Amino acid sequence: MPKKHIYFVPGLAANTKIFEYISLSEEHFEIHFLDWLLPTSINETIEEYAQRMRVRIQHKNPILVGVSFGGVMVQEMSKIINCKKVIIISSIKSNKELPKRLKIAQITKAYKLFPSKIVENIESYERYFFNDYLKKRAELYKLYLSVRNKEYLQWAIYNVLHWKQSEALENIVHIHGKNDEVFPFKHIKNCIEVENGTHVMILNKAKTISKIIEKECLLIE
Repeated sequence: MPKKHIYFVPGLAANTKIFEYISLSEEHFEIHFLDWLLPTSINETIEEYAQRMRVRIQHKNPILVGVSFGGVMVQEMSKIINCKKVIIISSIKSNKELPKRLKIAQITKAYKLFPSKIVENIESYERYFFNDYLKKRAELYKLYLSVRNKEYLQWAIYNVLHWKQSEALENIVHIHGKNDEVFPFKHIKNCIEVENGTHVMILNKAKTISKIIEKECLLIE
């Protein structure tokens, strides 16, 4: 039986290193990673961007897996290519699953105040992270958030908050942590629940997530 090709897209500003703990059967799957591209301009639409991302998919009927904003992107890509399956992790299936605080940020345009300079230059701000939690997060950001281009950050945040998807696409497999602090679980419908899973569970719940991905993908003809 030929191997199934799985393409992984990381979260907002993240590099594909976030998938380093995902382990799938080499007998059944061939894994590919898609890094973020820089937007052609701040006005590039998410549909135009998805067209550019999908050009790098070299196999017919792939399985697409996306984390957080990567989950939004693989859903957009699935509208323009045939996929065997689309799996999203720590993400949303429509703008109805955005929490109220992010909807308010969209309406008030408070997202424009997002400190992209901090992400851009995390090393310079590290000394201001006083408690252990923030220091640990800063270490994670340095390791996994490598897409620090200011225009990209502004573009991506805008497109998360202004995503026009009002209804969930059919047959999306949604894996979501019950302790997700970015997209709270209470707003999420029809998902595979991960106990104690946070927004970064792709790192610390990788074994559980790997098993779910394998199970879902082995069901495909």
